[in-house]
Amino acid sequence: MDLKFSKVTRKGPITIITLSRPEVYNALHIDAHFELDKVFDDFSADPEQWVAIVTGAGDKAFCAGNDLKWQAAGGKRGWDKGGFAGLTSRFDCDKPIIAAVNGVAMGGGFEIALACDLIIASENATFALPEPRVGLAALAGGVHRLPRQIGLKRAMGMILTARHVSAKEGLELGFVNEVVPTGEALAAAERWAETICKNSPMSIRASKQAIQRGLEVSLERAIVEQREYPAVKAMAASQDYIEGPKAFAEKRPPKWLGR
Repeated sequence: MDLKFSKVTRKGPITIITLSRPEVYNALHIDAHFELDKVFDDFSADPEQWVAIVTGAGDKAFCAGNDLKWQAAGGKRGWDKGGFAGLTSRFDCDKPIIAAVNGVAMGGGFEIALACDLIIASENATFALPEPRVGLAALAGGVHRLPRQIGLKRAMGMILTARHVSAKEGLELGFVNEVVPTGEALAAAERWAETICKNSPMSIRASKQAIQRGLEVSLERAIVEQREYPAVKAMAASQDYIEGPKAFAEKRPPKWLGR
C-alpha cells in the first residue's frame, strides 16, 4: 500500500505505525483517516504481527487531533469504519496496541491514545480534550473512554474545563502507564511490546478480549460466559495451548506460533 500520511515499520512481530503529517503536528484529515483504517486492517489480519505501536513523526507531537485548518478551508470531514485514525471505533482487534506519545496529544490525538491498550508518554507529552473551546465535543470516544479509565469526576474536570494535562499528571490520574525522558517514548513502547511478545499471543488476545467484554457485563456473567468468547476458544484450540505447559515441563523457553 502506498502510504502518504503514515509510515509502517515491522520489527519481528511488532508493527510500528507513525502518524506522519509533522507540518501540522500530525493532525489528521479525511484522507489520513482512510489510509490509517487500511493500515490497522492489515495489522489486524496479519497472523505474524502480534503487537502494534502508534506514535507521531517528529519530536513535538503525537497527534494534534482533527486538522481544523483543513476543515475551516472547506475540507470534507469523515472517516472509515475504524473511526478517527482508523482506531477509535475499532472494537474487533484483540491484539494489543500501544500509544507512544512523544509530544502533543490533543483532541482526536488524545482519543487515539485512549483507544490504545497502553500509553507510554515522554516528559514533554501534553494531553487534552479541548473541543469545547472550538465549538465541538470529543465524540470520537473521548467523552466515553476517559470517564471509564480515570473515573467520572476527574474526567469531568478535564473535559468541562478543556485543560491541558502533563504526562506526570496523566500517570497520577491513571491513563498513562509510564513516563520516560523526552525522545524515549518509542523505545520504551518497544520495550513494553517486546515483553508482551514473550507471552503467548493467543493468550494475550484471549486476555484482552475477556477484559473488554467482561467490563460490559456483571462480574458473575463475565465469569460464566468467558469460555465462549471467540479469542478464548481460539486460545484453547491453539498449538500455543499445548506448547506452553510442555515448555514449562521441559524447562525451556516456549516457541509460540500464535495459532
